[in-house]
Amino acid sequence: MGSFEKKLANFIRILIDEGGYVKVVEGLQNTCIIAVLGLIIGIVIGTLIATVRVIPKYKTLPKVLNGICSFYVGFFRGTPMVVQLLLFYYVMLPLIGVNMSGVNVAIAVFGLNSGAYISEIMRGGILSVDGGQMEAGRAVGLSFGTTMMKIVIPQAVKNILPTLGNEFIALIKETSVVSFVGAADLYVAFNYIGSNSYEFMVPYLTMAIIYIALVMLITLLIKLMERSLRKSDRRN
Repeated sequence: MGSFEKKLANFIRILIDEGGYVKVVEGLQNTCIIAVLGLIIGIVIGTLIATVRVIPKYKTLPKVLNGICSFYVGFFRGTPMVVQLLLFYYVMLPLIGVNMSGVNVAIAVFGLNSGAYISEIMRGGILSVDGGQMEAGRAVGLSFGTTMMKIVIPQAVKNILPTLGNEFIALIKETSVVSFVGAADLYVAFNYIGSNSYEFMVPYLTMAIIYIALVMLITLLIKLMERSLRKSDRRN
């Protein structure tokens, strides 16, 4: 039996016979949960921040909110994800006396981080919408917020859908660092298999293949959504 065959046999033994697949399933589940919920939180936060940043700054409150949002975006875009996880888990939570699991911490931090990036993506999308759309909404009696939520933002989302897909892909790949706060992701699962089989070639290759498959699946879904939106536009 060749060297690679021995490595593969050890990998299969740990994966199947010794229950390694349970950790892989758990890791895959946590990876998807963290990325999906992080993206949803990021979209909500990013949309709110983008709305604040495009509001006319004639009054004091919009100026103050814009300053807070600028600091928020600067912090989360200017520090690595690992640093944010460590600060949140080992500094902020102990200071406020809150206990959270590693997965929940990862979801919160990924959501906050994604919100900073999506805010800039969404702001660009909002600015790409014809200004006449806002004027038309206001002309029929809609408030600024209602016009943004019902007219401008839906059109902006169509424009930025591919970029949102890229952000989702980035979140999937960045989940490989959540082990720093004790969350069990794909890296933890395959590192466990490698440690127990005393070789890491096959586990890490398998992990890479799973990440590639996830990215390809997301890319396909985004393309299908874009195609559906184009058909909807043609019908209109």
